Amino acid sequence: MGNIEQQDFSLEKAEGVQLFARRKGPADAKAARGNIVLVHGSSQASLPCFDLIVGGGMQYSLMESLAAQGWNAWTFDCEGYGKSSKHRDRLFDIADGADDLAVVMKFINEMTGDTNIHVYGGSAGALRAAVYVARDPALVGRLAMDAVVWTGEGSPTLEQRRKRLPELTTSLRRPIDRASLVSIFNRDHPGSADEVVVEAFADAVLELDTSIPNGTYIDMCTKLPVMDPATIAVPVMIMRGEWDGIASEDDVLAFFTRLPNPDKQLIILPGVAHAALNGKNYALATHTLLCYFSRPDPVYLG
Repeated sequence: MGNIEQQDFSLEKAEGVQLFARRKGPADAKAARGNIVLVHGSSQASLPCFDLIVGGGMQYSLMESLAAQGWNAWTFDCEGYGKSSKHRDRLFDIADGADDLAVVMKFINEMTGDTNIHVYGGSAGALRAAVYVARDPALVGRLAMDAVVWTGEGSPTLEQRRKRLPELTTSLRRPIDRASLVSIFNRDHPGSADEVVVEAFADAVLELDTSIPNGTYIDMCTKLPVMDPATIAVPVMIMRGEWDGIASEDDVLAFFTRLPNPDKQLIILPGVAHAALNGKNYALATHTLLCYFSRPDPVYLG
């Protein structure tokens, strides 16, 4: 991995908004196998999700894993999170996150010339990615959606979250602390993540944010579904952890059957809860993504 280069960028959005973005990949970005963009979820910025470095030789950086295989791995902080601008008084909902992804996709296209950029999103990041792809699929190769919810029917996580709506709707942001971050790993199936990883994750999140926007939580409690799977024309892979409480298996299956492109996959990850990339079976999730993005395109479509 010694030949991996890291570049950080500040991308112009609007009204003085700057979006933080990071690339890891070959020194010559145009020489990479291709580009993969990773979209973070509701409760943390991008780097704790996708570029987490944990001691003891454990490889929890998906960016490092992708870059080691010759890809340009990209991630970014949605507005209101991490190293991106936070000065506007907004909820920063799912649609705002799709707008942010559009800025990043345009930048990658202009920098590398790639018109076949792959996209991965986890949890609310999967919804942000899906809304963007439904709007404008021109630059998208394949879409991977992890821990995604469609209607929310049968979701124990959302059932509990709706009880907090009166609190969530009275402010634009909610405070986060170590206990709230640890609860992400314990709410579905305690023990599915190593404690040292949970603590490293919490450290990385709190270094960047002590509060986060309420928009995606409110959307998932009051506006689902936020997009129609029939409008997503690109190839799609859906990953669902065995114990993920954000969506029932029936909800995910109903979404999957409505995807129009026959090039689609649904993968159930055993021993995995909501946070697949930071759990004990992180290597299974990483391998699944590497295989999906690396497989050849079909040469015969009938």
